[in-house]
Amino acid sequence: MRLTSAGMFLLLFSALQATDVQEKEVRALVGSDVELSCVFPERHSFDLNDLYVYWQTSVVGTPKTVVTYYLSGNSSAGHEDNRYRDRARLSLESMKRGDFSLHLHNITPQDEQRFNCLVFRKSLELEKILDVVVTLHVAANYSMPVVRAPSGPSENEELTFTCTSVNGYPRPNVYWINRTDNSLLNETLQNNTVSLNAQGLYDVVSVLTIRQTPSVNVGCCIENVLLHQNLTTISTQAETVTGTEYGITESQADAPKKQGAVLSALIVLGVVVAVAVATGWVCRSRCPPRDPRRSWAARPEQTFSSTVSDENSPPGAWTGFL
Repeated sequence: MRLTSAGMFLLLFSALQATDVQEKEVRALVGSDVELSCVFPERHSFDLNDLYVYWQTSVVGTPKTVVTYYLSGNSSAGHEDNRYRDRARLSLESMKRGDFSLHLHNITPQDEQRFNCLVFRKSLELEKILDVVVTLHVAANYSMPVVRAPSGPSENEELTFTCTSVNGYPRPNVYWINRTDNSLLNETLQNNTVSLNAQGLYDVVSVLTIRQTPSVNVGCCIENVLLHQNLTTISTQAETVTGTEYGITESQADAPKKQGAVLSALIVLGVVVAVAVATGWVCRSRCPPRDPRRSWAARPEQTFSSTVSDENSPPGAWTGFL
């Protein structure tokens, strides 16, 4: 008996004997290629005219979908689902060596499911020789979170921060962190909106509402559990607020101006000192030296009064220089 379609092939499943099922797991990034392994455990060579190879999705509670198949006597594998046409491939040369692995190209979030590999031999009255279930986990990197901080304190003494990250998979965990002590803020303070976009990836918007404090320093963390990845962006509300009760008296924009004024004053002071030093050096080099004897002769009383007490002065008193 020759089977010409996968539909007819399905009719035989109920009559086939049971075989031990192998369970495997594979992870892949969206847009990448992946190989779902299905290999005969023993070294063996197979005749393609003796094989029936069948890959299908295997999700409990949902109809099975044919991914691709190979029927004995065909020159190539077939497809019944357009989602996998040109994306799912079996290697005829590999199957001769007992490797019935499925090659999937351009992974999408919709490919995250269980795939079942079934291999039968016609010469053994369609005995099932291989039954492998491969669970494919799909992931995509989230964008770095963008945090929008409030421009100033609100009238109700609350501050609102907004965190946005897009194009990730699977659904993320969102945390807000108090950067002062790296503790997690209470989840009741945040409101998360997670939605699927046109590409089947997740976009997340998280809004944090907290009371005003003298110093606010928070971080938004997007966790991708499958990739063991945490993306964190830090936001400081005090950096965007000036002239408030937080004790900020000048903005960051004024700081460079004041630094420039101080630097200019120091430069001017340095020039004045340099001119004074140069003037003194010129004066010493050009002016004639003074005769110390003429100085003492001009004021003889200076020496006298500095060493002898005045007769009219009270005992123990000294007169100063005249």
